[in-house]
Amino acid sequence: MYLTVEDALTIYPLSEGKLTAGRKGLGRIVKSVNVMDAPDISDWVREGDILFTTAYLMKDSPGDGVLLLRKLAEKGAAGIGIKLGRFWTNVPDRMLSEADRLGFPLIELPFPFTFSDQMKGLFNAELQKNTRLLHSVLDKQKELIRFALSTDDTGGMFHRIHAILGCPLAVIGMRGQTIFSSLAQGELEPLKQRPAKPTAQYIRTDSGRLLSIPLKSDKPGDGHFSRAVFKLASGIPPKEEEGLYYQAAEIIAYHLNAVERQYTEQSTQNEFASLLRNYLKNNVSADALVECALRHGIPFGSESYQCVLTSVSGTDGAKKERLVRAIRQELQYHPILKDVTKLHIPIEGDILSIFPAEIPPAKGKLPALLTRVFAELAHEADGSLRMTVSHPKHQAGHLNQAYRECVDARETAERLMVDSFVVEFGSVELAYLFQSVPVDKMRRFVEMTLSPLQEKAPDSAHELLRTLELYMENNGQINETAKQLYVHRNTAAYRLEKIGELLQVDFKSFPHLLKLKLVLLFKSMLEP
Repeated sequence: MYLTVEDALTIYPLSEGKLTAGRKGLGRIVKSVNVMDAPDISDWVREGDILFTTAYLMKDSPGDGVLLLRKLAEKGAAGIGIKLGRFWTNVPDRMLSEADRLGFPLIELPFPFTFSDQMKGLFNAELQKNTRLLHSVLDKQKELIRFALSTDDTGGMFHRIHAILGCPLAVIGMRGQTIFSSLAQGELEPLKQRPAKPTAQYIRTDSGRLLSIPLKSDKPGDGHFSRAVFKLASGIPPKEEEGLYYQAAEIIAYHLNAVERQYTEQSTQNEFASLLRNYLKNNVSADALVECALRHGIPFGSESYQCVLTSVSGTDGAKKERLVRAIRQELQYHPILKDVTKLHIPIEGDILSIFPAEIPPAKGKLPALLTRVFAELAHEADGSLRMTVSHPKHQAGHLNQAYRECVDARETAERLMVDSFVVEFGSVELAYLFQSVPVDKMRRFVEMTLSPLQEKAPDSAHELLRTLELYMENNGQINETAKQLYVHRNTAAYRLEKIGELLQVDFKSFPHLLKLKLVLLFKSMLEP
């Protein structure tokens, strides 16, 4: 129970009583109610107790009543209520004078009501008060959480927290400067006159009480810290309400640290990004790039890696900007990717990402990982998103080569009209190598090799050719080929045997397989 004596006197049926002395103590906090029924009751009194008595134990000795008041005041009790009409008709003047001197509330309890009636009234009032407080704290906590999770601009952060908590606040920087304050002028002076402490502290001022909470820093240990200062309505708040101020301080600390962290990351990454662009233009050496990464703690140069080039094309400026922003968010914050890499550099409108060559087995291969993460975004992009993946590289000096592979893979995939938005350089490498072969030579090679199949009935030719294409795409895995054709394994095996007879090829011969690979590659390159 944390009512004041003044609050308690407004609660029925105690409101039917009368304060007869000790008015200066109306602000005392009532934490519990006790009933005097033993001579040594003062030995059992605790701070904040309000005692109810019929005065039976001191009815013949008002002097004992004076001594009792002194002991109760010394122990920090809240007050005493005496029920008149049974043993006393009025409170002795000596007790009234002592109560006034001590500022210790002395209340005449209403005769028609039992102690339990009055205790019940106080407890019900306290319960209702606590319920209202908890609802208020819960509502404010929800608002703080919504604000903390919001992706909106936090430029008005301090004003927003001030509005949520409903109390004035100030934010003091590490050098003692006032970053923000909604307190009245001069209210921070008592705080500035005290040495800063690394723990929370309550500070009494002429206009109320301040709660100063140190803000956690990403760089602790230098002896300097910022502080959030809250002006409290009255006294020390209940634990539930106090927790709100600590929660608000955590949010303020996080955002202050985030601003510093963002500034630091941007400045270091901007230097690395600028150096990387110059490296790709052959203006600086790979050693200079590695040295910059090492100096700023950027994970590059010490382990094997592979590059991913993300491009958005064929869209207007506004849509492209929105897609690129969404891609950046996914690369930076997606739960699957955020622990893998944080190196994403803008290069001529594209995004060059550097991933470790070895992805944790639980996450799968990088192309499959990217396909899973960006599938929904690729659908929204409607064919304008392309992500190309280089071969793994084991030396920092091969970064230029990895970037070139990504660019070549993108151009080759566009020329071949590859459906997948994630394309490995290895999957189009042959097409890239043979793109300079004259078209008429490609066409003659395809016609000469596949003519025995194409001379079959159209339905049969299409069926056999599709079987051959899937068999080669699946690297000779007949079960997977049959699965994609929706036929039995034996059916797929029979078709392959027939293809071998018609084309005069042995599927166990490497030269024959290479020939078929080139034929199908040229065929895809010739298709409009």
